[in-house]
Amino acid sequence: MSNSDQNLFGALRAAFPADLEQIAVEAATASGEPLLYTWRDLERASARIANLLDSLQIPEGSRIAVQVEKSVEAMILYLATLRAGYVFLPLNTAYQSAEIEYFVGNAEPAVVVCTPGNFGWVSKIAFSAGTQHVFTLGDDRTGSLLERAAHFGDAHQIVARKADDLAAILYTSGTTGRSKGAMLTHGNLLSNAQVLKDYWGWKPGDVLIHALPIFHVHGLFVAIHGALINGSKMIWLAKFEPRVAIAAMARATVFMGVPTLYVRMLAEPALTKAAASHMRLFISGSAPLLIETFKEWQERTGHTILERYGMSETIMLTSNPYAADARHGGQAERRGATVGFPLPGVGLRVVGDEGDELPVGEIGNIQVQGPNVFQGYWRMPEKTAEEFTADGWFKTGDVGKQDERGYVSIVGRSKDLIISGGYNVYPAEIEGYINELPGVAESALVGVPHSDFGEVGVAVVIPKPGAKLDGEAIIGQLKSQLANFKIPKRCFVATELPRNTMGKVQKNLLREQHKGLFA
Repeated sequence: MSNSDQNLFGALRAAFPADLEQIAVEAATASGEPLLYTWRDLERASARIANLLDSLQIPEGSRIAVQVEKSVEAMILYLATLRAGYVFLPLNTAYQSAEIEYFVGNAEPAVVVCTPGNFGWVSKIAFSAGTQHVFTLGDDRTGSLLERAAHFGDAHQIVARKADDLAAILYTSGTTGRSKGAMLTHGNLLSNAQVLKDYWGWKPGDVLIHALPIFHVHGLFVAIHGALINGSKMIWLAKFEPRVAIAAMARATVFMGVPTLYVRMLAEPALTKAAASHMRLFISGSAPLLIETFKEWQERTGHTILERYGMSETIMLTSNPYAADARHGGQAERRGATVGFPLPGVGLRVVGDEGDELPVGEIGNIQVQGPNVFQGYWRMPEKTAEEFTADGWFKTGDVGKQDERGYVSIVGRSKDLIISGGYNVYPAEIEGYINELPGVAESALVGVPHSDFGEVGVAVVIPKPGAKLDGEAIIGQLKSQLANFKIPKRCFVATELPRNTMGKVQKNLLREQHKGLFA
């Protein structure tokens, strides 16, 4: 592709096999008889949807906001958005009305696509915010999007895009309240996909088990781009079921998952060395992998999980090596409790609170730069400026160190981010909702260890004078407002929160107090 045409879809399309009648996606179904999609199906269906989007005559750079269940058609909608040159805005399927109202109001999408069952309330929010077009898309190949697209031709000229043109906006909650839209370009996404293709040793004939959601970086970009840019078939699981995933290993070579998925597969007797013998690579990310899980997986399967590190704002930043890494003394060792080396083209430094670069092995703030680092936060120039250093490095907000061999370890997270089952939970956002409930004076949310989810939220709530609060009732009220993964697993009512001399809540003491709750 020329410099003036860096449309990510063009690069992915160029990697399709010459024989478009080969199977591109094999989607598992409840009946056991898989739905099969050829590469030609992906080409034609994405063209039809792209033609539908073009027919709406929406402005250049328009956002296409999508909150639908995982399906191959939802992936095709993403590809169609890219090829038509618009900006894809994926939204977690668990988000409730208050959250959707914020995202639609902030992003002002020209098009919203939702599940048929949510059309009533989603369309009301969208039309009130000025969105002109609302379509539905079910996970069973139903909905107005496909009905309308069926009337359009199956050929479409890919729209030329420059490397720094926006391709997607991913909302990532801030530690101080409302979500921020990370703006990712065609160049960001393409450069990262190309680096990972080489670094993870993608080969002809590789088959990916796709078991992740497709509304965040891991499932949407790392997994889908990885398979497509290698012309690799995907075994598509709409929902993760450990036994189905293990059974699929006999016909696959690559698996990407969050630690929770590995823990759940380890609980299955079917997971054996024989079951995993056809596999080439297991990758883990989105949350820290416990060393116990790392070791148990090695013993049970004979495979060493490759752990890597990335963010919504940067896609992938570091990775344990797949093969010997010439840049780091030719090492190929995948080390548990580390996230490996900075990827080719990625700069990573560890700095002190004053911004001074720290010596090897010292713990500090991780900063990064590279072609994968986002453009900034949507309509938040001040926040964007705040998150970059004067010399152009992005402050990840993570705390870690780099050893003498170059391996990076993440030892903590700035602020109090909780990662539950691979999803980010920002206490400030949840506390904001709790504090608005009747009778609540104040609240604090902390993360505590959990064997399945890695970490879960526990809320401590202080009542107003004379008010009587019930922890279970508070959780019940939150369920109607927030996505399920954000809901605290327990809620305690207390008379006061522990504070330091400056009046700041000492969340470390709350974490210590409740750390054995789910042991």
